[in-house]
Amino acid sequence: MEITAAMVKELRSQSGAGIMECKSALKETNGDVEEAITFLRKKGLAKADKKSDRNTSEGKVGTYIHQGGKIGVMLQLNCETDFVANTPDFQELVRDIAMHIAAAKPRFATREEVTEEVLGKEREIFAHQAKESGKPENIIEKIVTGKMEKYYEENCVLEQAFVKDTNVTIGDLIKQKIALLGENINIGQFSRFEI
Repeated sequence: MEITAAMVKELRSQSGAGIMECKSALKETNGDVEEAITFLRKKGLAKADKKSDRNTSEGKVGTYIHQGGKIGVMLQLNCETDFVANTPDFQELVRDIAMHIAAAKPRFATREEVTEEVLGKEREIFAHQAKESGKPENIIEKIVTGKMEKYYEENCVLEQAFVKDTNVTIGDLIKQKIALLGENINIGQFSRFEI
């Protein structure tokens, strides 16, 4: 199948990928734009994983104020260079994550930040609930493990479904931007305020 400039342009507008990457993805998927988007995302996420150990000493501090000044978020988002930090794509990511934090109320950035004290307390609560509902001893540990995964999804920003597109997590959103911008990106810290 012949790959036309219009096809490449459409894929670029939907994916944000470069011309050559779009052309290659369309060739790989016989001109199917939807399949090409999936192909680019898989390729981009693989690239993003390779960049995850690179140092992020630049970035931006962004804010988001909501509901007439009743909710506010301050977020530090890190990247590798000030060049990327000043791009519209990176600044949009800062705004989107800050807005997400305002809406979703995460307590931690990653599951590694959850303290042993908090984990122990949550496990104890979940085990007690399972026992009280009459679950057998041999199943309680599985129930606790499942509930802990749900706890991470609800309380760790990287594992939460993005409020503007619940098909992707914040972690996936960041990986997409890593693939697009070519630099490692991570959340430094954040604070959420509510009156």
